[in-house]
Amino acid sequence: MSHTINHLFHINAPVEKVFKAVTNIDDLKAWYTTEVSGVSELYGVIEFKFGGVDFHTKVIEMVANEKLVLECIATSLPLVGHKISYILDQNDEKTRVRFTQEGFEENDDFFANMNFSMAKYLESLRQYCQKGTSEAFGSEGYRS
Repeated sequence: MSHTINHLFHINAPVEKVFKAVTNIDDLKAWYTTEVSGVSELYGVIEFKFGGVDFHTKVIEMVANEKLVLECIATSLPLVGHKISYILDQNDEKTRVRFTQEGFEENDDFFANMNFSMAKYLESLRQYCQKGTSEAFGSEGYRS
């Protein structure tokens, strides 16, 4: 049985701004992790670093201002093959974000830790889009 992390939340910012924040390398550095490189386009590879952990993803689906789907292609964590999705739409003058990360084999401590960590970064995304402040991994304001 496969387990999926799901988060649904709203950002008080235009959908175009939120889409740019999840797809543009410089924006990703501002809210997710300060060490991001690669190509953010269909079939491009984006590499994220969190201290000693590298996380390499491939963009497998991208619809402007609507959807981004990444697939983990390399990492030291048991995440290879996982799919990470951001689905965006307008809802009551806000951007509704549906985030999923699918592929966990067990609903265990690793799953729980990843769920909590992603929620923290998604709140960083919201703060970045709404206020211009964030807590990207490795940034001065990061809570460890």
